[in-house]
Amino acid sequence: MTTRLLVVPAVAFLFVAPALAGRPLSVDDADPVAPGLIEAEAGAGYTKEGGIKAWDMPVGLTYGVLEGLEAGIGFGGQYVEAGGEDESGIRDTAIGAKWQFLPSCPLGARHALAPSVKLPTADEDKGLGSGETDFDLTWIISRTLGEKAGAHVNLGYAWIGGPEDDVLHYGFALDYQATETMQAVGEVFAERETSGGADTVGQFNLGLRYSATDALALDLAAGSRIGDDGPDFTVTAGLTWVLE
Repeated sequence: MTTRLLVVPAVAFLFVAPALAGRPLSVDDADPVAPGLIEAEAGAGYTKEGGIKAWDMPVGLTYGVLEGLEAGIGFGGQYVEAGGEDESGIRDTAIGAKWQFLPSCPLGARHALAPSVKLPTADEDKGLGSGETDFDLTWIISRTLGEKAGAHVNLGYAWIGGPEDDVLHYGFALDYQATETMQAVGEVFAERETSGGADTVGQFNLGLRYSATDALALDLAAGSRIGDDGPDFTVTAGLTWVLE
Protein backbone atom coordinates (compact mmCIF):
# COMPACT_ATOMS: atom_id res chain seq x y z
CA MET A 1 0.00 0.00 0.00
CA THR A 2 1.28 3.47 -0.86
CA THR A 3 1.12 6.53 1.37
CA ARG A 4 2.09 9.00 -1.37
CA LEU A 5 -1.33 10.69 -1.30
CA LEU A 6 -0.88 11.57 2.35
CA VAL A 7 2.30 13.56 1.76
CA VAL A 8 0.82 16.74 0.27
CA PRO A 9 -1.78 17.44 3.00
CA ALA A 10 0.69 16.60 5.74
CA VAL A 11 3.54 18.88 4.71
CA ALA A 12 2.13 22.05 6.18
CA PHE A 13 2.19 22.35 9.97
CA LEU A 14 -0.95 21.52 11.96
CA PHE A 15 -0.90 24.22 14.60
CA VAL A 16 -2.56 27.41 13.48
CA ALA A 17 -4.10 30.53 14.99
CA PRO A 18 -7.86 31.18 14.93
CA ALA A 19 -9.58 33.64 12.56
CA LEU A 20 -6.58 33.90 10.23
CA ALA A 21 -4.98 31.48 7.77
CA GLY A 22 -5.55 28.25 9.68
CA ARG A 23 -8.11 25.48 9.53
CA PRO A 24 -9.35 24.53 6.98
CA LEU A 25 -6.18 25.55 5.11
CA SER A 26 -2.73 23.97 5.00
CA VAL A 27 -0.93 27.31 4.66
CA ASP A 28 -0.16 28.71 8.12
CA ASP A 29 -0.27 32.31 9.39
CA ALA A 30 2.49 34.18 11.23
CA ASP A 31 0.48 34.88 14.41
CA PRO A 32 1.08 32.55 17.39
CA VAL A 33 -1.60 31.80 19.97
CA ALA A 34 -1.76 34.49 22.67
CA PRO A 35 0.13 33.73 25.92
CA GLY A 36 -1.76 31.51 28.34
CA LEU A 37 -4.40 30.39 25.83
CA ILE A 38 -4.93 26.83 24.60
CA GLU A 39 -6.18 26.27 21.07
CA ALA A 40 -7.81 22.91 20.32
CA GLU A 41 -8.48 21.78 16.75
CA ALA A 42 -10.33 18.72 15.50
CA GLY A 43 -11.46 17.73 12.03
CA ALA A 44 -12.26 15.06 9.49
CA GLY A 45 -10.92 14.89 5.97
CA TYR A 46 -11.31 12.78 2.85
CA THR A 47 -8.75 12.39 0.06
CA LYS A 48 -9.07 10.49 -3.23
CA GLU A 49 -6.12 9.86 -5.52
CA GLY A 50 -6.62 7.30 -8.27
CA GLY A 51 -7.86 4.10 -6.66
CA ILE A 52 -6.80 5.17 -3.18
CA LYS A 53 -9.27 6.68 -0.72
CA ALA A 54 -8.21 8.00 2.67
CA TRP A 55 -10.10 9.37 5.67
CA ASP A 56 -8.16 11.46 8.17
CA MET A 57 -9.17 12.58 11.68
CA PRO A 58 -6.57 15.13 12.86
CA VAL A 59 -6.45 16.62 16.35
CA GLY A 60 -4.17 19.47 17.43
CA LEU A 61 -3.42 21.25 20.70
CA THR A 62 -1.46 24.51 20.83
CA TYR A 63 -0.41 26.59 23.84
CA GLY A 64 0.70 30.21 23.89
CA VAL A 65 3.96 30.01 25.82
CA LEU A 66 5.08 33.64 25.61
CA GLU A 67 4.25 36.71 23.57
CA GLY A 68 5.08 35.71 20.00
CA LEU A 69 5.77 32.05 20.83
CA GLU A 70 3.57 28.95 20.80
CA ALA A 71 4.14 25.20 21.10
CA GLY A 72 1.87 22.40 19.96
CA ILE A 73 1.25 18.76 19.20
CA GLY A 74 -0.77 17.09 16.45
CA PHE A 75 -2.07 13.52 16.28
CA GLY A 76 -5.22 11.61 15.28
CA GLY A 77 -6.43 8.62 13.28
CA GLN A 78 -6.61 7.51 9.65
CA TYR A 79 -8.34 4.95 7.45
CA VAL A 80 -7.15 4.00 3.95
CA GLU A 81 -8.69 1.94 1.15
CA ALA A 82 -6.32 0.84 -1.61
CA GLY A 83 -6.51 -2.04 -4.07
CA GLY A 84 -9.26 -3.80 -2.14
CA GLU A 85 -7.31 -3.58 1.11
CA ASP A 86 -8.46 -1.57 4.13
CA GLU A 87 -6.10 -0.32 6.82
CA SER A 88 -6.68 1.90 9.83
CA GLY A 89 -4.62 3.23 12.71
CA ILE A 90 -3.15 6.31 14.34
CA ARG A 91 -1.37 9.06 12.44
CA ASP A 92 2.23 10.07 12.83
CA THR A 93 2.62 12.59 15.66
CA ALA A 94 3.88 16.13 14.99
CA ILE A 95 5.48 18.34 17.65
CA GLY A 96 6.52 21.89 16.94
CA ALA A 97 6.55 25.57 17.69
CA LYS A 98 5.97 28.93 16.03
CA TRP A 99 8.07 32.03 16.82
CA GLN A 100 7.08 35.42 15.47
CA PHE A 101 10.54 36.98 15.31
CA LEU A 102 9.42 40.13 13.44
CA PRO A 103 5.98 41.58 14.30
CA SER A 104 6.22 44.21 11.55
CA CYS A 105 8.76 44.70 8.76
CA PRO A 106 9.11 47.90 6.67
CA LEU A 107 6.52 46.48 4.25
CA GLY A 108 4.01 45.92 7.06
CA ALA A 109 4.29 42.12 7.11
CA ARG A 110 4.64 39.82 10.12
CA HIS A 111 7.32 37.11 10.00
CA ALA A 112 7.55 33.80 11.89
CA LEU A 113 9.55 30.58 11.88
CA ALA A 114 7.86 27.24 12.55
CA PRO A 115 10.15 24.27 13.31
CA SER A 116 8.54 20.85 13.72
CA VAL A 117 9.37 17.17 14.03
CA LYS A 118 7.23 14.26 12.82
CA LEU A 119 7.50 11.17 15.00
CA PRO A 120 6.79 7.74 13.41
CA THR A 121 3.83 6.67 15.56
CA ALA A 122 1.81 5.37 12.58
CA ASP A 123 2.03 1.67 11.65
CA GLU A 124 4.67 1.33 8.92
CA ASP A 125 3.76 -2.32 8.28
CA LYS A 126 0.19 -1.26 7.35
CA GLY A 127 1.50 1.38 4.98
CA LEU A 128 0.12 4.20 7.15
CA GLY A 129 3.47 5.87 7.80
CA SER A 130 7.11 5.92 6.74
CA GLY A 131 8.52 4.60 10.01
CA GLU A 132 11.02 7.46 9.99
CA THR A 133 11.47 10.73 11.88
CA ASP A 134 11.19 13.88 9.73
CA PHE A 135 12.15 17.48 10.51
CA ASP A 136 10.71 20.65 8.99
CA LEU A 137 11.39 24.37 9.12
CA THR A 138 8.92 26.83 7.58
CA TRP A 139 9.20 30.58 7.13
CA ILE A 140 5.79 32.28 7.37
CA ILE A 141 4.87 35.77 6.19
CA SER A 142 1.46 37.38 6.85
CA ARG A 143 0.20 40.80 5.85
CA THR A 144 -3.13 42.56 6.41
CA LEU A 145 -4.75 43.89 3.23
CA GLY A 146 -7.14 46.69 4.06
CA GLU A 147 -9.71 46.15 6.80
CA LYS A 148 -11.10 42.75 5.75
CA ALA A 149 -8.42 40.70 3.99
CA GLY A 150 -5.12 39.04 4.74
CA ALA A 151 -2.38 37.32 2.72
CA HIS A 152 -0.09 34.55 3.93
CA VAL A 153 3.02 33.01 2.34
CA ASN A 154 4.81 29.83 3.48
CA LEU A 155 8.22 28.58 2.37
CA GLY A 156 9.58 25.44 4.01
CA TYR A 157 12.05 22.59 3.79
CA ALA A 158 11.47 19.09 5.16
CA TRP A 159 14.35 16.78 6.01
CA ILE A 160 12.88 13.32 5.36
CA GLY A 161 14.24 10.37 7.33
CA GLY A 162 15.30 7.13 5.67
CA PRO A 163 16.01 6.75 1.94
CA GLU A 164 13.39 9.26 0.74
CA ASP A 165 14.42 12.61 -0.73
CA ASP A 166 14.01 15.84 1.20
CA VAL A 167 11.05 18.04 0.23
CA LEU A 168 10.76 21.73 -0.60
CA HIS A 169 7.24 23.07 0.02
CA TYR A 170 5.57 26.45 -0.40
CA GLY A 171 2.13 28.02 -0.50
CA PHE A 172 0.03 31.17 -0.66
CA ALA A 173 -3.32 31.85 1.06
CA LEU A 174 -5.89 34.64 1.17
CA ASP A 175 -8.71 35.25 3.64
CA TYR A 176 -11.57 37.74 3.36
CA GLN A 177 -14.05 38.73 6.06
CA ALA A 178 -17.29 38.55 4.05
CA THR A 179 -19.60 39.20 7.02
CA GLU A 180 -19.17 39.70 10.75
CA THR A 181 -19.18 35.92 11.32
CA MET A 182 -18.23 34.43 7.91
CA GLN A 183 -14.78 34.37 6.34
CA ALA A 184 -13.90 33.10 2.86
CA VAL A 185 -10.49 31.43 2.51
CA GLY A 186 -8.42 30.00 -0.32
CA GLU A 187 -4.94 28.69 -0.96
CA VAL A 188 -2.55 27.15 -3.44
CA PHE A 189 0.40 25.09 -2.22
CA ALA A 190 2.93 22.70 -3.65
CA GLU A 191 5.81 20.39 -2.79
CA ARG A 192 8.75 19.05 -4.76
CA GLU A 193 11.31 16.43 -3.88
CA THR A 194 14.84 17.80 -4.03
CA SER A 195 16.18 15.07 -6.30
CA GLY A 196 16.84 16.08 -9.89
CA GLY A 197 13.91 15.66 -12.26
CA ALA A 198 11.27 15.35 -9.53
CA ASP A 199 7.79 16.61 -10.41
CA THR A 200 6.10 19.40 -8.47
CA VAL A 201 2.86 18.32 -6.80
CA GLY A 202 0.38 21.19 -6.41
CA GLN A 203 -3.07 21.61 -4.92
CA PHE A 204 -5.68 24.31 -4.30
CA ASN A 205 -8.34 24.59 -1.59
CA LEU A 206 -11.35 26.90 -1.20
CA GLY A 207 -13.41 27.14 1.95
CA LEU A 208 -15.35 29.01 4.60
CA ARG A 209 -14.79 29.72 8.27
CA TYR A 210 -17.76 30.52 10.51
CA SER A 211 -17.29 32.15 13.93
CA ALA A 212 -20.04 30.56 16.03
CA THR A 213 -18.77 32.40 19.15
CA ASP A 214 -15.70 34.42 20.08
CA ALA A 215 -14.01 31.14 21.09
CA LEU A 216 -15.40 28.65 18.55
CA ALA A 217 -14.91 28.61 14.77
CA LEU A 218 -16.31 25.99 12.36
CA ASP A 219 -14.75 25.39 8.94
CA LEU A 220 -15.27 23.60 5.63
CA ALA A 221 -13.07 23.40 2.51
CA ALA A 222 -12.58 21.36 -0.65
CA GLY A 223 -9.89 21.25 -3.30
CA SER A 224 -8.10 19.34 -6.02
CA ARG A 225 -4.74 19.01 -7.71
CA ILE A 226 -3.00 21.50 -9.96
CA GLY A 227 -1.47 19.61 -12.87
CA ASP A 228 -1.21 15.87 -13.36
CA ASP A 229 0.08 14.80 -9.94
CA GLY A 230 -1.63 14.98 -6.56
CA PRO A 231 -5.02 14.16 -5.05
CA ASP A 232 -8.02 14.13 -7.39
CA PHE A 233 -10.25 15.53 -4.65
CA THR A 234 -9.96 16.56 -1.00
CA VAL A 235 -12.53 17.81 1.49
CA THR A 236 -12.19 18.71 5.16
CA ALA A 237 -14.44 19.99 7.94
CA GLY A 238 -13.65 20.79 11.54
CA LEU A 239 -13.51 23.25 14.38
CA THR A 240 -11.13 25.45 16.32
CA TRP A 241 -11.84 26.13 20.00
CA VAL A 242 -9.86 28.59 22.11
CA LEU A 243 -9.67 27.89 25.86
CA GLU A 244 -8.47 30.28 28.53
